[in-house]
Amino acid sequence: MNRKLTFALLAATLIALSAPAVAKPPAATTIDLSADAGSKAENDLGRAQLFFEAQDTDAAALASKVNRAIADALQTARPFTSVMTSTSGSHTYPVHSKDGKRVEGWRMRSSIELESRDISALSSLIGELQQSLMISSVNMQPAPDTRAKAANVAAVDAIRAFEARAEVLANALGKHYRIRHLSVQHGGSPVYPMMRVSAMMAEDASAPLQGGQSEITVTVSGTIELID
Repeated sequence: MNRKLTFALLAATLIALSAPAVAKPPAATTIDLSADAGSKAENDLGRAQLFFEAQDTDAAALASKVNRAIADALQTARPFTSVMTSTSGSHTYPVHSKDGKRVEGWRMRSSIELESRDISALSSLIGELQQSLMISSVNMQPAPDTRAKAANVAAVDAIRAFEARAEVLANALGKHYRIRHLSVQHGGSPVYPMMRVSAMMAEDASAPLQGGQSEITVTVSGTIELID
């Protein structure tokens, strides 16, 4: 290696080693916090499940009976154009003797599902279908667009609450702040329980559905960084 090049490399190395270390800036102070807000949403979408169940020693005769009952139910629902009706499955189970050693018959159950924002029509159809079918469940909840509108309102309120809380904490420490991270989570549950509606309908086929409201909640959590 050329002597001049060697001396130059050695000199550069000595200068680098003798240079003072650059101090790292202190880590920024951060605070994790959260805030939430809620907004009411009308339970304007009704859903119901009804079923027909029968038992017979002849599996073919049983299937014919159950299928005929479901077909009749679908025919009854046909004039109710504002109610979406669909079948939701059939299940067949063996019926065993008391000692459990042999199959004495078969039990079959088939269900249909109803969904509508026309609550009056839904209530009337359920009343008619109860002449031959049994109610499994009735559920009132916000329609997707209704839920989305309420969630948007709650999200804005939750963000404002987050900002207010961040301002209070920063002021208490004599600092300003900036947001480093935000997370938005939605939730909500019906104010009017499913089982209460179902029990009411079972007592009186003509009883109207009462939708009530759901509380749509939004939680905003995140991290702020304190700055001078």
